[in-house]
Amino acid sequence: MAGFLWLRQICLVARVLAPVEAALGEVFRINACYRENLFGGKFGLHNVIFPINGAFLEVISLHPGVDPKNTPAGRYLERRKGDGGYMVILECNDVDRREKHMNTLGVRIVLHPKHDVFNEIQLHPSDTGGALIAINETAGRQGFEGPYSPAGPEWWLKATPSDLTSAILAAELQSPDPEALAAKWGAVLEREVTSGIGGVPTILLEIGSLRFVPARDGRGEGLGGVDLAITNRERVLKAAVACGLHTENDVVHICGTRFYLVQA
Repeated sequence: MAGFLWLRQICLVARVLAPVEAALGEVFRINACYRENLFGGKFGLHNVIFPINGAFLEVISLHPGVDPKNTPAGRYLERRKGDGGYMVILECNDVDRREKHMNTLGVRIVLHPKHDVFNEIQLHPSDTGGALIAINETAGRQGFEGPYSPAGPEWWLKATPSDLTSAILAAELQSPDPEALAAKWGAVLEREVTSGIGGVPTILLEIGSLRFVPARDGRGEGLGGVDLAITNRERVLKAAVACGLHTENDVVHICGTRFYLVQA
């Protein structure tokens, strides 16, 4: 039987890191806890990670001078016509069992970082559709607190609570056929697809949820949106306008991603 699944981390990809980092920090009043040269520079990527009450929002970007055609992230930027959502990262307590499940489904594992108490599988997006899915486990995990390797050693000592943004609530995947994509993710994650608000196909997790909507922005299938719990939407929208960002109703557009503001 499948164990728990938490929406632990959202990863965006940007052509240039600094302006996206600045916009996220200014609009949502979040502060970075970690930066690194990913995989020792193997893929020409660097990143920044923002903690949000135990979950994480990450932005990765190519180092200057790296040819986009030589990296998966760069090719993704080209395919989706610019910055946008890149990866949905879930935490569980049974990675080894889930790896066997992927083998049964014929879903390829493109990366398998494993060290100390951390174990993760990253799934081939051609086999899952929608976005990269990563599923990780930290041995001995009891709750959101404590070690989480992608956020660096002792991330919690560097985390500054935000007075505006309190949680990552959901990821929104878009597709020309959202029902089919939801069914595929449901099979991969061993979760039932339910009917959410407005009949939107939704997968509920123990923490967070995934919803699947039609692709209407001309960018095709991918991670299009993120729900954030916000204590003061008007303040967020005012900051976004001051930064020259596009807003509509309770949505702020940053890094090619729709951030839905949900009143906390």
